[in-house]
Amino acid sequence: MMALWPLLHLTFLGFSITWPLVHGQGFQETAAVWPSLFNVSLSQKTQESIQIPNNGSAPLLVDVQVFVSNVFNVDILRYTMSSMLLLKLSWLDTRLAWNTSAHPRHAVTLPWDSLWTPRLTILEALWVDWRDHSPQVRVDQDGHVKLNLALTTETNCNFELLHFPRDHSNCSLSFYALSNTVMELEFQTHAVNEIVSVKREYVVYDLKTQVPPQQLVPCFQVKMSLKNTALKSIIALLVPAEALLLADVCGGLLPLRAIERIGYKVTLLLGYLVFHSSLVQALPSSSSCNPLLIYYFTILLLLLFLSTMETVLLAGLLARSSLGAKSSPSPAPRGEQQEHGNPGPHPEESPRGVKGSQRSWPETADRIFFLVYVVGVLCSQFIFAGIWMWAACKSGPAPGEAAPHGRRPRP
Repeated sequence: MMALWPLLHLTFLGFSITWPLVHGQGFQETAAVWPSLFNVSLSQKTQESIQIPNNGSAPLLVDVQVFVSNVFNVDILRYTMSSMLLLKLSWLDTRLAWNTSAHPRHAVTLPWDSLWTPRLTILEALWVDWRDHSPQVRVDQDGHVKLNLALTTETNCNFELLHFPRDHSNCSLSFYALSNTVMELEFQTHAVNEIVSVKREYVVYDLKTQVPPQQLVPCFQVKMSLKNTALKSIIALLVPAEALLLADVCGGLLPLRAIERIGYKVTLLLGYLVFHSSLVQALPSSSSCNPLLIYYFTILLLLLFLSTMETVLLAGLLARSSLGAKSSPSPAPRGEQQEHGNPGPHPEESPRGVKGSQRSWPETADRIFFLVYVVGVLCSQFIFAGIWMWAACKSGPAPGEAAPHGRRPRP
């Protein structure tokens, strides 16, 4: 009761004492400038209210309700995401309770820095924008304190992109109270998903909170599970790649003697090289668990390269054999010269037999390669589908996750 008197005097007399909110990862502590009409004992009582409430042998329990209203700007290339949150904190400070019979007011509103409040820092944050730079604290007659904090932040997230673009990732926001210890402060958390819009690439399908064990600093975590809708990536990446592979298979139906076949194959290969170069920039890279699509598109590039090289080599061999046959024609047998007067062909000399005897060995090898190539392409598709369904990869823990936050540095 005595600790609340200076705060009640400030509220009832209408003095405005506010301090700025930090523009970074936590709150900035500034010195309070009290009016000259208060004496030194009044200032000392006020300073007592700024200290963390003493809960005896047990730590002070702070209830935290986390409301997530939006998740946007999910960037898998930078491994970052932005989110909008509302934190509702409440705790009991018996020093601020008063008797309503003497003072009929049931609640008062005070500047947040005129009494003790948890100073929170987001460990994964690149930047934090606290929406209200002068939040107000509500104190009830029984000493219950309530504080609402609205913020927008951009944080790092270790996306699991093995099955990109059908990936599922868990992103964490770790809130630490670095100015207190676990013997003084403890958090009790709840989470509410208030995201109502689903028209986005990544959707939050699960939201949880937890208090990590064995920590030297009081903290709580907000874990968001993100799911990729994959429509944009499927249209932009998978459809063009499969279309080029199908066009390459159909190009094998062209005769080896056709001049257009080499140009057709080379054009497909060059087009896929351009597509592959832009694809490398669009897909993320990681030290572990790279997307399976990177290996898949590399295998497609090798298949197209192999098909083009086969066409060029066999077409060159066919051209050499044709030039050799024209330069050294075989003389006709004498038996055939004597039978020139007989116009009737032999029964076994049918046009079909003549046509079949004209197929050279490069064309035969090309036909065999085409059949083997089609079987190989089909098998590669089924093998990749099986790997996609059954493959699993979990990134190893970061070096800082093996020990609790705030440990002593190694010598």
